[in-house]
Amino acid sequence: MPNYVEVLRSMFNTIVDDEPKLPINIIEASYCWLYYGIVKEALSFEEAALNTTTDDELKGMIQDAIKLCSDHAKELEQLMRKEGISLPPVSEPKPYTDPKEIPLGVKLTDNEIANGIALKMIAMSTNASTAAAQCVRTDVGVMWVQFLNETLAYGMTLKTKMRKRGWAKIPPAYAPPGV
Repeated sequence: MPNYVEVLRSMFNTIVDDEPKLPINIIEASYCWLYYGIVKEALSFEEAALNTTTDDELKGMIQDAIKLCSDHAKELEQLMRKEGISLPPVSEPKPYTDPKEIPLGVKLTDNEIANGIALKMIAMSTNASTAAAQCVRTDVGVMWVQFLNETLAYGMTLKTKMRKRGWAKIPPAYAPPGV
């Protein structure tokens, strides 16, 4: 059975090949600039988190987030440079730090790290979905849909692990009036 993502990519590539290549518009450029900044700041947080935790399962989740954000940043940076979109200012990469050397009053807890990553993923998925909906160019729209799908897939895995560990912030159940 063919891979769903590859079938969609092939279908979209056929559509893109038949379209005249439009210049990127200001809205598309703005979303590129904004998303790139969000992803690079998420990377900075994830690098700091990797230096903070000693939990092996959380380290694995962080490494997956770093790979996802790095892949998105790389693809988006290539597009932005090709289209002449300036890159936003972002934080520098974090050097390695031994988690045992970070004072407890400064060190993020594993719960805070997991929820911080979840918030970054929410920001990424929200921006990717909005960008996809407002995109004019099909090739750029396909990129946003890809970013959205990858971010949502990671987010579902993260949420499952967070619930298992008791880190998920779950609102109380809704009780309709009269029940």
